[in-house]
Amino acid sequence: MNDYTLAIHTDPAELDAPAWDALLARQAQPTPFMRHAYLAALQQSGSATEASGWAPLWLGLSRGGELVGATIAFLKSHSYGEYVFDWAWADAYQRHGLDYYPKLLTAVPFTPVPGSRLLAADAPARKALLAALRQLAEAQQLSSAHLLFLDADEQAAARAAGWMLRSGVQFHWENRVGPDGPFADFAEFLASLQREKRKKIQQERRRVAEAGVSFRTLEGAQITEADWDFFYRCYQQTYAEHHSTPYLTRDFFRRMATTMSSHWLLFIAEREGQPIAASLLAIDRASRSAWGRYWGAAVHVPQLHFEACYYQPLQWCIAQGFARFEGGAQGEHKMARGLLPVATASAHWLAHPQFSAAVEDFLARETEGMGAYMDELRERDPFKAPRPVAPE
Repeated sequence: MNDYTLAIHTDPAELDAPAWDALLARQAQPTPFMRHAYLAALQQSGSATEASGWAPLWLGLSRGGELVGATIAFLKSHSYGEYVFDWAWADAYQRHGLDYYPKLLTAVPFTPVPGSRLLAADAPARKALLAALRQLAEAQQLSSAHLLFLDADEQAAARAAGWMLRSGVQFHWENRVGPDGPFADFAEFLASLQREKRKKIQQERRRVAEAGVSFRTLEGAQITEADWDFFYRCYQQTYAEHHSTPYLTRDFFRRMATTMSSHWLLFIAEREGQPIAASLLAIDRASRSAWGRYWGAAVHVPQLHFEACYYQPLQWCIAQGFARFEGGAQGEHKMARGLLPVATASAHWLAHPQFSAAVEDFLARETEGMGAYMDELRERDPFKAPRPVAPE
């Protein structure tokens, strides 16, 4: 750390947004969710603040007056909105009379999307950011530090620095590669699936169509204020049905419409000319990637969730030549719709030596079990067996 100057801010305006985004663009796996505007909107809209248990700390690492590293960390007073579950660790601390919270977390709030978290100009700067996070946790006498949904470079750096790695699984769709090229249309994608999977999807889509439902697809500036308002009502409805409160405020999406409109795609389901449901995707045309984010319905229609959250997005991705669609956290049911298991990773450092050793032992066993689970999932591949290649 002697070669660097570390500055910690609580106001995102104190960090140079273009310099932050320039660092992000250089990373192995950049996503829109680590853009300065996205993270700032979470804070400024009241969605991720100290009041909601997410006290933000913006870290800027400089060398020779130039920003060479940046990340965001949060002092967390709970483990909600993370999607890498450490409730059992917190409970164990409490049962032994120790405080697990606050902890230090580097992640995108409410966003289980794998991608770069430590925005570094080079490997030494990445190493320095890791060291800074640990030193910050030690200086604040925190129980632990955590980095969620890391890219491959960050996983290697964290392992080398002595952090413990934890494996997870998500389900992602990837456009076809190889001699046949990308899927030409949704029908060709369907034809690549096993018969029973294909038949089920066709039945589900037919039920929605027979219910008189059609879709409007809106991208970026095409999404009007009224469209955003309707989407947000649907978003609130989803949480209400689970007796919960939305993480994101309406003001967050208002800011997104202003600062990052090109990264949003909205499907609105209509019946008899009236909107009845909405599904929102984040998109990035540079990487040809899409992420399923939020959904809700004002009227219940059987199978509408699958149409709005999977089939309409996949049909759009194929038509637009997108390479991948990520379906979010958990959900083995996604495999039947062509999304395949993908390993994810997080890194953890615990200050208490005995608890650290216990968690390390737990993670070793969990990782072994996760490997077996991934093998089991791969055996349930929904696609047809590849055609044999004729000898030359």
